[in-house]
Amino acid sequence: MMMSYLANTAHLQFFFLVGGFLAWILTTTTTGLNEWRLWYLNDTSIVTSGVAWVGIWRACFYSHVLTGVEFCQYMDLTQDFVPVEVSAAQVMMMMAVICGLAANVSGATALRMAYFSVRGRSHLGQLFVLAGSLYICSAGLSLVPVVWNMKSVLGNSTIEFPPQFHLPAAPLRQQVGSAIGLGVVSSILMLFSGLVFLSYPYVQQTKVRGQSKGIDAVSRTVDEVRVGGAIS
Repeated sequence: MMMSYLANTAHLQFFFLVGGFLAWILTTTTTGLNEWRLWYLNDTSIVTSGVAWVGIWRACFYSHVLTGVEFCQYMDLTQDFVPVEVSAAQVMMMMAVICGLAANVSGATALRMAYFSVRGRSHLGQLFVLAGSLYICSAGLSLVPVVWNMKSVLGNSTIEFPPQFHLPAAPLRQQVGSAIGLGVVSSILMLFSGLVFLSYPYVQQTKVRGQSKGIDAVSRTVDEVRVGGAIS
């Protein structure tokens, strides 16, 4: 009976486990995409496409002069010209991917226990809390750098690229790339997944039972004290 009850209460969490997995894929995709910023250039002598894609790991553009195909230069934390919001995004997005993966594993373990396990459910509530907390952590770690970089784009911030990048410090104009939009969507979906896992009824019931046990223990202690006083 208990197994059937738990399985019937976990359907929403199962749906958002799928949502969390999709959000993790989107977060991973966002991390690797170049299209965080789109730089439009006047000079097309080298950047023949007239537009460059500036991500958090590399800057790329099409050039018939340099390679005849896509030309890319990589950016890392050790390079002084890399803006602080790009450096922070490199670290935080990787942490978001790791937290999202851990959240999916925790969520899948919790649901497997709710649906199939007959024994060993004493830690079920903790698993749902862990999964929900990791989902929310992943959402925050991805949303902060995404919004930070979007603010830089909207503020038309410049980047002092070294000569080998063949890019000016400031473009003619720049706009938010598809990676930032994808990152916002993945963060929101991850956040909702976390909230749904934290709202699982078994978690709330566990808290109530724990409070009830605590009240019962206090009541027993008071009764023992009264009995002891009466005897003495």
